[in-house]
Amino acid sequence: MKLSNTIRRTSAALAVGAMSLGLVTVSSGAAQAVASCTGNVSIYGTLSDGKLTYTQVEPNTGDRVKTLIGPNLGFTPKAMATLNFNTVLVTSTAGDLYRVDVQTNNTSLTVAGVAKIWDGGWTFDKMVYDGAGHLYGTVDGQLHQYLVSQDKPTGPAHIGQHVVIDTGFVLKTLAAAGDDRIIATTSDGRLLSYKINGVNDWDRSVLKSSGWSGVDSLSSPGGGLYYGRTNGGMYWYHDSDPTDGDGSDIAYHPSDPVDASGWTQSLLSAYADNCAYVAPAPPKSVQGGTIYRNEVIDRAKNWYSRNVQYSQSAYASDVDGDHSYRTDCSGFVSMAWHLTTSLTTQSLPSAGTQISKADLRPGDALNSSSEGHVVLFAGWKDQDAGSFYYYSEGSPSSDMNYSTANVYSGTIDSHPASSYIALRYDKIA
Repeated sequence: MKLSNTIRRTSAALAVGAMSLGLVTVSSGAAQAVASCTGNVSIYGTLSDGKLTYTQVEPNTGDRVKTLIGPNLGFTPKAMATLNFNTVLVTSTAGDLYRVDVQTNNTSLTVAGVAKIWDGGWTFDKMVYDGAGHLYGTVDGQLHQYLVSQDKPTGPAHIGQHVVIDTGFVLKTLAAAGDDRIIATTSDGRLLSYKINGVNDWDRSVLKSSGWSGVDSLSSPGGGLYYGRTNGGMYWYHDSDPTDGDGSDIAYHPSDPVDASGWTQSLLSAYADNCAYVAPAPPKSVQGGTIYRNEVIDRAKNWYSRNVQYSQSAYASDVDGDHSYRTDCSGFVSMAWHLTTSLTTQSLPSAGTQISKADLRPGDALNSSSEGHVVLFAGWKDQDAGSFYYYSEGSPSSDMNYSTANVYSGTIDSHPASSYIALRYDKIA
């Protein structure tokens, strides 16, 4: 079982008092991120000679505030994960696990202690900590997960509940982007997002299908901030919603990098609980007006939580209680989109535009006019494989459903997947 949020996030408080601002060494442009951070982003690293490094980055501008170089760790590091502002876990090429206790101020980086807390068996090629209790590692394509129960773990008593999540995690880089959320790049240049739900249960979205092959190190302090190193330069990115499995809202800053060169560390690791994602509260839609995707999903969840009964003749109120919609499949999508009337599967395409199934995003629909059925797309389970989550007003026997299917094969809510087209509401934001 996981620790409570209170216990799992106690380390976040350490960063508030421990961080100190230095002189900004790189000017910044007007680019602004919106992550909520406890201070400057903390990134640890190791140089080729085994020395530890510490870098602060201003999260809103991407400016590097300072970089400090500390002592040699005394062993050859292989993988590294930052537990909190002053605690780093590092494996050695010999397979041992060390806890490194760090002390830093404006001008110096020192190590309070380097303790071997596990003798052998730690052969991960990559290792990350999600900032909320879970340590992840990859080896031979397997993704492993551990529960970390202390800010200063001393060994198996504090790093346990080991499980293998699954195989197939052949990744070029790996970073923790939040609570059980992982981002990664692949050798063919894709940027992937994972939500780990449990053993053999995870969701994967393709944030970018190409363009990331040059990134040889990836770090994230959470909050949708990503830092990728390419040819020794450190570049920063901001995902305005890191929970939606969609990369179209990632802001790039190619002309305003953290640094254009100079990042030569062999390992890099950000403190993953440094920043948090705070969901925006966009203005609520009016009937027939522009609507944001999160509101579409919230409206769908309302009918699902109420288990509105299926009927082609009955009507039910929406979440606001001031409009009613027909309680069949197309009436449900009409309600979720906040249309002015309940359309049918024949007329829904008049309110939207057909898109590629590969481009589906939460709040879009899959409509089959030939079968007379439509479902609301809720998100990818595995975008590469085509599996996804959906809401639907199913039938008189099932009423409201939340389920999974494949956009390319089999059936979707008992109808052939091949009969559906992907539809995007013209007024969705």
